[in-house]
Amino acid sequence: MQRQIFTDEHEAFRGTVRTFLAKEVLPHYEQWEEDGIVPREAWLAAGRQGLLGLAVPEEYGGGGNTDFRYSAVLAEEFTRAGVSGLALGLHNDIIGPYLTGLATEEQKRRWLPGFCSGETITAIAMTEPGAGSDLQGVRTSAEDKGDHWLLNGSKTFISNGILADLVIVVAKTSPEGGAKGLSLVVVERGAEGFERGRNLDKIGQKSQDTAELFFNDVRVPKENLLGELDGAFLHLMTNLAQERMGIAVAGIAAAEHLVEITTRYVKEREAFGRPLSKLQHIRFEIAEMATECAVTRAFLDRCIVDHSEGTLDAVHASMAKWWATELQKRVADRCLQLHGGYGYMTDYRVAKAFTDGRIQTIYGGTTEIMKEIIGRSLLA
Repeated sequence: MQRQIFTDEHEAFRGTVRTFLAKEVLPHYEQWEEDGIVPREAWLAAGRQGLLGLAVPEEYGGGGNTDFRYSAVLAEEFTRAGVSGLALGLHNDIIGPYLTGLATEEQKRRWLPGFCSGETITAIAMTEPGAGSDLQGVRTSAEDKGDHWLLNGSKTFISNGILADLVIVVAKTSPEGGAKGLSLVVVERGAEGFERGRNLDKIGQKSQDTAELFFNDVRVPKENLLGELDGAFLHLMTNLAQERMGIAVAGIAAAEHLVEITTRYVKEREAFGRPLSKLQHIRFEIAEMATECAVTRAFLDRCIVDHSEGTLDAVHASMAKWWATELQKRVADRCLQLHGGYGYMTDYRVAKAFTDGRIQTIYGGTTEIMKEIIGRSLLA
C-alpha cells in the first residue's frame, strides 16, 4: 500500500538520514559493536547534520520543527539499517521534551545548545534494581538541604549511561508521597559522588552503552530541579506517549524489513531441488507476516499523524507500542526459522534483528503494562 503521511520535505529528510548512515555510521558500526559503545564523534557528526534537537527551538540551536513525522523517518531509517547504538530517538524524542517543556529559560540556555550540537549527550534514569514500571518503588532520594539537593541511590539499565553528560534522575523528594512525591533532578557529568558502574553486557544492541548509575551524597544545585517539585509523576506520564510511539515506529519498521529480507532469501535458497518459495508452507508464512505488517502499518501511520497533530492519547499509544513490538518479536522468530541454520549465524541480519529487537516489548513499559493501561481505560 502507498503510504500517504509523508510530504516531499519528509522524503528529502529521509535521504539526508540515509546519507548520514552510509557515511558516518555503517562503515564503523561493526567496531562500535565490538567496543560496546559509540564514540562521541558520532554524536557530534549527528549534530552537524542537524539530526539532534529536531523539535528544539532554533534560538537554542535546534531544528524548530515539532512535526513527529521527522522523528518517525529517523526511527525507520535507523531500524532498517540495523543500527541501535547511536540512540538519537532516546535523545530527541524521550529526553528532548523534558528539556523543552519543563526547563526554565536559564536551564534551556545552559543545556539545549550542547544537546543540539552533540556535545551534551543525555540520559534519563528511572529504573532501579527493585523498581521498574512501578514508580512507587523508587528509593533514590533527593533531600532538601537549603541551597542544594543531596541525592542518594542507584539506577540500572540506563541507556547512554556511560556517555551521558546530563542525566535526568527520578528521585523521591517527599518520602511519604509515594509516586506523587517524586521529582526530576538533573545531574551533570563530573558531580562529586556520581559514579557509573559497568557497561552492562546485553544479548543485543551491543553498541548501545547501558549502565548502572550510583549517587552517593551528590550535591545537586537547587537550580537543577526540572519541572515542578513533586511533579515527576505527571511529567513522566505526559511524555511516555511519545516514548512509546517511537518504540512502536521502530517495531513495525523492523518487522517490515525482516519480511523483505526473508522474502528475498526464500526465493534464492533451495531445498529438495527447488527454491523454498515454491513450498506452500513457506508462501503461507510470508503471506501471513506481510498481511500482519500491512494491517499494523495502517494503524501506526494513523497514530503518527494523530501524534503529530497533538491528538494521540496514552491509550492508543499503548496499543501501538504493545501491538507493534509483539509483532516485531513474532516476525523475527518466524523469519529466523525460515532462514534455517543460517538464521542462527550472526553474519545474517535476521540473527542480529532477533537479539537487538527482543528488548522492544520490555523497555518503555512492558507489554503487560500496556495491556493494563488499555484495560483500565475500558473497564474503569
